[in-house]
Amino acid sequence: MQIFDLEVQGLRALNETLHAQSNDTNQTQWQINNPKGSHAIAVGLDAPIEVTIKGSTGYYCGGMNKQATINVNGSVGPGVAENMMSGTVIIDGDASQYAGATGNGGLLVIKGNASSRCGISMKGIDIVVHGNIGHMSAFMAQSGNLVVLGDAGEALGDSLYEARLFVRGSVKSLGADCIEKEMRPEHIEILKDLLEKSGATCAPEEFKRYGSARQLYNFNIDNASAY
Repeated sequence: MQIFDLEVQGLRALNETLHAQSNDTNQTQWQINNPKGSHAIAVGLDAPIEVTIKGSTGYYCGGMNKQATINVNGSVGPGVAENMMSGTVIIDGDASQYAGATGNGGLLVIKGNASSRCGISMKGIDIVVHGNIGHMSAFMAQSGNLVVLGDAGEALGDSLYEARLFVRGSVKSLGADCIEKEMRPEHIEILKDLLEKSGATCAPEEFKRYGSARQLYNFNIDNASAY
């Protein structure tokens, strides 16, 4: 276990050290102490390492992650796992706005609640939120899966493309061109796998699926008010 004291050694040294790790590194386990809400912790990682952050973080923790597993023993500020490519980011607490924004791949697990715009413009990432999510989540989401064990706020899936949204609780309102869809066997299997990976114990049959009505793909004068 490699232990790094962020308060003593500084953020630049931390990220430089983590970026220096290669695919064949034998320093695979890292613990970061005293994060104290610092921004941009463990961003841009590209090695199969596991990083545990002992406390809460600020903006963009785990952004652009590739291959690494990042565990946050606390809550995170805006933009956690933004533009993540692969790997896993697990948050023990809550996440602020636009968690997992523009994520291309990998798995983001939030054990608490997520604020507004969770999964905005997601492009292949899988996001599992054990609590609730805020308004405008999955806005313009293109692909991937957003799973919510709690409730969803206003305008869920506004201007959605082909991402799949699974919500166990209530949805305050759906955004433009987002509708409830049939939960078919293949969706049950996708959801079952994501629930297992995220440590959730509920059954996939308890969820409803939401997706694009595909009415905004091309301009139609009859839909002008929705653009």
